[in-house]
Amino acid sequence: MSTIAAISTPHAEGGIAVIRISGEKAFEIADKIFKSVSGKIPSEMQGYTCAFGHAVRNGEILDEAVLTVFRCPHSYTGENTAEISCHGGIYVSREILRAALDAGAEPAQAGEFTRRAFQNGKMSLTQAEAVMDVISADSARELSFARSLHEGAVYRRITGIIEKIVQVLGSLAAWADYPEDDIPEVEPEILRSSLSTIQHELVETISTGDYGRIIKDGISAVIIGRPNVGKSTLFNLLSGCERSIVTNIAGTTRDALEERVRLGDVTLRLWDTAGLRETDDVIEQIGVNIARERLEEADVVLAVFDGSEGISEEDNDLLRNLSGKKAIGIINKMDRAEGAIPEEVQAYFEKCIPMSAKDGTGLEELRKVLEEMFYSGEVTPEMGILANERQLRCAQAALKAVEEAINAHDSGEFLDAVTVLLDEAAEHLLDLTGERVSEKVVEDVFTRFCVGK
Repeated sequence: MSTIAAISTPHAEGGIAVIRISGEKAFEIADKIFKSVSGKIPSEMQGYTCAFGHAVRNGEILDEAVLTVFRCPHSYTGENTAEISCHGGIYVSREILRAALDAGAEPAQAGEFTRRAFQNGKMSLTQAEAVMDVISADSARELSFARSLHEGAVYRRITGIIEKIVQVLGSLAAWADYPEDDIPEVEPEILRSSLSTIQHELVETISTGDYGRIIKDGISAVIIGRPNVGKSTLFNLLSGCERSIVTNIAGTTRDALEERVRLGDVTLRLWDTAGLRETDDVIEQIGVNIARERLEEADVVLAVFDGSEGISEEDNDLLRNLSGKKAIGIINKMDRAEGAIPEEVQAYFEKCIPMSAKDGTGLEELRKVLEEMFYSGEVTPEMGILANERQLRCAQAALKAVEEAINAHDSGEFLDAVTVLLDEAAEHLLDLTGERVSEKVVEDVFTRFCVGK
């Protein structure tokens, strides 16, 4: 395998930059491009040691630097690794990388260091995927879940299910393969109970997928309401800037605008939409249709009503459209309202929040309600949640195979059919952990990484 090199810190000015070299010739290359002031030679240094000196290219000093040595297998990649830390300039870090490439290294591809860590058994595929989740985390909650995944929480959870499947397969194989040893036949009730346990654990695991998506990508929230109730004003308030045009003319918003916003420790993927109403305006009607689509797809609906006016027929139409959806009632313009929240609105929502989007009041209550709705204490980082669509699909495929195995058992089919289906379920879960995964899947996972990681 070739020796690779890349800048492992952001390509921007900063206090420090790190150039990582990994592979069989890492120390040979380091000997050529780093000269310590003490006379230490990188290839003769012990692992987990550092030396101060200069990064050089063709004998010319490029910068003061510190070299850190990691010897195989005790490194991030599991290979011999040398890391050169220099001043964090864009030009100087590129020059040191160029020196490493001239000395025999090849440019690392996206995610190649972590890919080698996976291939060398330093981490599972789910742990490798969590590396980018740790890097992209922008809240304490996201970081705690990403760190738990990186430490192997989901790997341990899935491995536990695989072990239960293997135990059942072992019992079935022993009875089928060694009839002369008088091994008792697997009791139907015990087999059915074992299959139900596996099914239950898979269902619970799959149920974490939505939470994992929300932790990683944020809550998909759509602002819905009749025209001119203050949807765009609320959108601008949450966005922290004037993203939507606000006028007193109904139908101003024609398209759906999306913004990723933070409300305290809550991340929202927020949509502002056209007012829901019947219209002869062709362009506005397209916006209304988009609003209805967003209404179907959203994790939560922020249904906005004008607290300074009575409930209109258009408002009643909106309330009927919200049946069965997770929604929060936003009673806007309460700075101009004289009465309480209308009872007919309160009856539709578990939570109704009085607000004045114009004055910025009510945001803290909205944050608390969203926290209660989506970040319950029932899901903890240690549980091991499914973190992405690939993991979710693998778990769903495994569940489908287990359910088919249960149906085969209940319909009285030969136990060979149950065995084949359980084998299939185990293979899907091994795909999830990366212990039996195609090169195409591995390639897809690591192309999402940044170069240098």
